[in-house]
Amino acid sequence: MPDPKQMSGIPRPDGQMTPGTVTVRLIRGDLSNNITGHPVELHIGDKVQTVKTDDQGRAEFTGLTPGTTATAVAEVDGERLESQAFPIQAQGGIRLMLVATDKEKERQKAEEAKLPAITGQVVIGGDSRIVMEAGEETMSVFYILEIMNTARAPVNTTAPFVFDVPKAAVSTTILQGSSPLATSTGNHIRVGGPFPSGKTTVQIGMDLPLSDGRVDFQQAFPATLESFAVIAKKVGDMKVSSPQIAQQQDTAVEGTPVIIGAGGTLPAGQPFSLSVTGLPHHSSTPRRIALTLAAVIAVAGVWASTRRSDPSSQANERKRLLARREKLFQELVRLEHDQRRGRVDGRRFAARREELLASLEQVYSALDSDETSPEPTGRAGLAA
Repeated sequence: MPDPKQMSGIPRPDGQMTPGTVTVRLIRGDLSNNITGHPVELHIGDKVQTVKTDDQGRAEFTGLTPGTTATAVAEVDGERLESQAFPIQAQGGIRLMLVATDKEKERQKAEEAKLPAITGQVVIGGDSRIVMEAGEETMSVFYILEIMNTARAPVNTTAPFVFDVPKAAVSTTILQGSSPLATSTGNHIRVGGPFPSGKTTVQIGMDLPLSDGRVDFQQAFPATLESFAVIAKKVGDMKVSSPQIAQQQDTAVEGTPVIIGAGGTLPAGQPFSLSVTGLPHHSSTPRRIALTLAAVIAVAGVWASTRRSDPSSQANERKRLLARREKLFQELVRLEHDQRRGRVDGRRFAARREELLASLEQVYSALDSDETSPEPTGRAGLAA
């Protein structure tokens, strides 16, 4: 599970609750440690309501005016806990948590961190998961790895904790919220030791190119993967398959359709295989045709600039270039207009605009060459 501290004070709308209701859960350290009988304040403007938490650590505020802005506040052992400001809902209510620091646990962690490091093993814990979201041309893939050290002392592993993400991946990066022990160089990931007692979180993001509505990849990790989940935002007829996924279901999370799969233990070094099919995609044929045409135009421009011709041929060629320039300008203006009206998506707009500008540059280059080329001999003699 995520660190409860990271979720502290974040309001979550709940459409099943009675309108004008706010529920604040007060805990210390983790979800199993409720703080009961403790006052929680709800600040709305200059008014403050106070309710004590019940046996489940919850303080409930009811009958609130929709549209007003509220903030939940509690003080635990001298630590002030304050939520984000949020509007009272006209439809449904708001749930949130306030998480106090477990000072005893923090003291134990500090003592354990001072212990000398020992040689041992770590595992990738069962809360680890792979999250995927398809775009138009790439699949965004995220590894959320919970590296667990069950010893009380820090651990240095016998072999370095290093691995490579798939070769086809681009824009590989260590995400915010990861341990500072994690670094990336291109597609190479390293988590240096010693690993502190407990959990070390490493979050990795990357993009994999889509090919004909499909993406396939394999991934091996340097430590035993105790269990894992695969979560994919579903689009169209998307399907996820893997020999390592034992259970799978289509469901919805906050109204968003997703595919969720679960797998068992994977030994260190054993590849995990995943295939995603049925993804919507755009044919690359139009782009290839456009690039081919641009190349043909460039070659024709070079040929036209190097050949010698009589004045009438040059005049005709210049007239043709001027007409093409006008046509390209009109198409560029029409493309900009369609983009402002939302008739063309951002990627197609950028690609086509780049092609039009490249073609205009070719035309201008040809026109400039025509203006600066030496005049034919006969015409020069008449001028003399």
